[in-house]
Amino acid sequence: MLLADRVAIVTGAGRGIGRAIAKKFATEGASLGLAARSANEVEELAAEIRAAGGKAIAIKADVSQPVDCNRIVKETQNAFGAIHVLVNNAGIYGPVGPVEKISTAEWDEVLAVNLRGAFLLAALVLPQMYAQKSGVILNVASVAAKAAYPWSGAYAASKAGLIGLTHTLAAEGARKGVRVNAISPGPVLETKMSQELRGELAKARQSDSGKIGEQMAQGTLQGRPQTPDEIASAALFLASDTASAITGQTLNVDGGIVFY
Repeated sequence: MLLADRVAIVTGAGRGIGRAIAKKFATEGASLGLAARSANEVEELAAEIRAAGGKAIAIKADVSQPVDCNRIVKETQNAFGAIHVLVNNAGIYGPVGPVEKISTAEWDEVLAVNLRGAFLLAALVLPQMYAQKSGVILNVASVAAKAAYPWSGAYAASKAGLIGLTHTLAAEGARKGVRVNAISPGPVLETKMSQELRGELAKARQSDSGKIGEQMAQGTLQGRPQTPDEIASAALFLASDTASAITGQTLNVDGGIVFY
């Protein structure tokens, strides 16, 4: 198994991409600290993994809060003795509209969840990873960080910042045994975030969310959306020793929307 004897933290694990990553990691032998704001969802997932013979704990937490980030790390380490992989997946889309209509509070909330949370958790796990001379941090970014889409100012800025943080962490950790990469998913239409986004766009454009989803899918070279499991497979690759020579990269898993 690719992650045998590894301990991984996955944030935003209650549903969507985070849930798919957690399940994929569990089947490959990882012990998991699963964090999410929804206690019911993350507890259900942890129970499902344990019922299948895996190891997992559920942690109700908000990554925008430093005290919660500390608790995620401490509870995972207390349960399993170490931390080898951190997946910063938790995220929100935030306001859907032009920049001039985004409030300061809305902007700050998106940046706190999507970017500051990743910074806080990375800062907490890096000393342990440096001490054991090994570790992987994986940040879930977005094509919104690379391509120009209207009405996504806070979200796009947070994800672009996350890619920048990925580069810095990779540079700092490379010679200390720590690899840091990011994944840039394309349209994953079945996630709650995507459904809510399409709903907001449909209202603004006087369209319907199904049509907007089809337009998103047709914007890829493959002409189809991506699935949470496809994102999870990429995450597994980057988290495993199979990707031992890869650091500082952002892997597009987007059906061919962008190439850089």
